[in-house]
Amino acid sequence: MSAKHPIIAVTGSSGAGTTTVRKTFESIFRREKINGAIVEGDAFHRYTRTEMGQNIEAAEREGRKPPSHFGPEANLLAELETLFREYGEHGTGKIRQYIHGAAEARRWGLPEGYFTPWEAIAPGTDLLFYEGLHGAYQDKQIDVGRHADLLIGVVPIINLEWIQKIHRDTRSRGYSLEAVTHTILRRMPDYVHHITPQFSRTHINFQRVPVVDTSNPFIARDIPSNDESFVVIRFRDPRGVDFPYLLNMIGDAFMSRPNTIVVPGGKQDLAMQLILTPLIWQLVEDRSRGA
Repeated sequence: MSAKHPIIAVTGSSGAGTTTVRKTFESIFRREKINGAIVEGDAFHRYTRTEMGQNIEAAEREGRKPPSHFGPEANLLAELETLFREYGEHGTGKIRQYIHGAAEARRWGLPEGYFTPWEAIAPGTDLLFYEGLHGAYQDKQIDVGRHADLLIGVVPIINLEWIQKIHRDTRSRGYSLEAVTHTILRRMPDYVHHITPQFSRTHINFQRVPVVDTSNPFIARDIPSNDESFVVIRFRDPRGVDFPYLLNMIGDAFMSRPNTIVVPGGKQDLAMQLILTPLIWQLVEDRSRGA
């Protein structure tokens, strides 16, 4: 953690909706004229898409546990912690991009599923913003989350998470339903051991809960809309949170526990703006005082 070079990390599983939350942060950064260094967690995968597929096939053929992007074997987590530490200490560090699709491939002149070269973060940024799978990761050797000043968890209930992943991967990334289902099953041990523990370390969790039937996510035709869901927002430390203000500003919001507010799904972005903007202001003000 660093007052001079603050770090914000948004953590969530594949299909959880972290990209949507990232857009909210980017909107705040633009409005408040904050220059953030944006880091995508996919850039810290260890293998290209081709290499990952080969490793999975070899493991399954040999009867070994296959790697997954949820676990440490397939990620550069020591390097991610180094980035967080170096940025917190000096405002520097090395980052790269993962090429997800055709548009990015054309832009970078690289094949899909590959990485751009490592580059130094440009000087003069106000903060580092990470969005990915491992912003609060911790094991016996590595502790990524201890370097972050603000940790946000994005955690829809698991059936909704699966529906979102299935729809994204089949409609936008060209995978079959069978392939996506196989991936979900293959990654479940790493999900349990390496993803879910992070949400006990986050400062705030946003959990979307649908109010329509999602009991069989593998046949769901549509992703439940925002109006068909609520968002449960849990604060690890509720001291200083102005709950009366939030209840007044967010229509139909209510408290379910002393540290938890529930808002209609359609008000998630508003809730995030109201909750996160003052926290970002505080980080930037602390940075200015520490400069």
